[in-house]
Amino acid sequence: MNIEPHEARDNGPSHAPVMLQEALTYLNPQPEGIFVDGTLGLGGHSRAILQQIGPKGRLIGLDCDASAIEIAKKNLIDFNNQCLFIHSNYRDLCKQLQARQIKQIDGLLVDLGLSSFQIDDPERGFSLRSMGPLDMRMDQSEQFSAFDLIHSLSEKELDSILDNFGQERWHHRIARLLVAQRSKQPIETTQDLTRIVLSALPAKRNRQKIHPATRTFQAIRIAVNRELESLEALLKESEFLLKKGGRIAVISFHSLEDRIVKNVFRDWGKEGKYQVLLKKPLRPTEEEVKQNPRARSARLRAVERI
Repeated sequence: MNIEPHEARDNGPSHAPVMLQEALTYLNPQPEGIFVDGTLGLGGHSRAILQQIGPKGRLIGLDCDASAIEIAKKNLIDFNNQCLFIHSNYRDLCKQLQARQIKQIDGLLVDLGLSSFQIDDPERGFSLRSMGPLDMRMDQSEQFSAFDLIHSLSEKELDSILDNFGQERWHHRIARLLVAQRSKQPIETTQDLTRIVLSALPAKRNRQKIHPATRTFQAIRIAVNRELESLEALLKESEFLLKKGGRIAVISFHSLEDRIVKNVFRDWGKEGKYQVLLKKPLRPTEEEVKQNPRARSARLRAVERI
């Protein structure tokens, strides 16, 4: 799922995938291969992979957002006979492949960013800049939302989430104020949450470049969707999925994700199971960031099965 701008297309919304050329270079799709896009989004990366693997290649696209899959099907309609679309979180990749008698693959790409169509839809509750319900569920079939999290967890649990997932300096103050506010009346909207965060922070924090509530929104979204847990599960399960010479490429967007990927890839390299292809994460070019500011925090890491 990319953090990326929309483009108009006749067959539905589309986008410019983050670090597309870099991802293709390190994923190295070959004709007739079986490749997995673990975060299908609107299909931008998948389209490029399909163009390289040719008519005999196969693309398996997973996404936990059912609406994204429907859009991707339209965007990839010219390749639909080569595609298998699965509504599932990537943490269940092995189970989904086993259910379809797919034992090994040639490559796996995972892009951990949010799609603009998710961010820009106020009803999804991801954006702190527009009024919407406190939702933040990537998978709308899940029951537990940001509203449920904020109103069911203890102050200590909220404090831990803001600290560990948001790396928010003022986690104590924000957690305390959230609990105090919810005892008076429900915290129902993104603007309610933003207002509480702003009131908890010192005035100087409100003058920083990023919006002062950004880290809180990130922390709650990660917790609601179990993002770090899912990433760890995916990497653990995908270790033996790849054929010899197969590659895994991961695009992350914040240090918590990147640290998990770096440590897992490093351990695989030490064990002699994989070759680490990048000593340091690859970053987007200045030109890409200029065209798409939301790509500025992207980091790409890749490994190859030995």
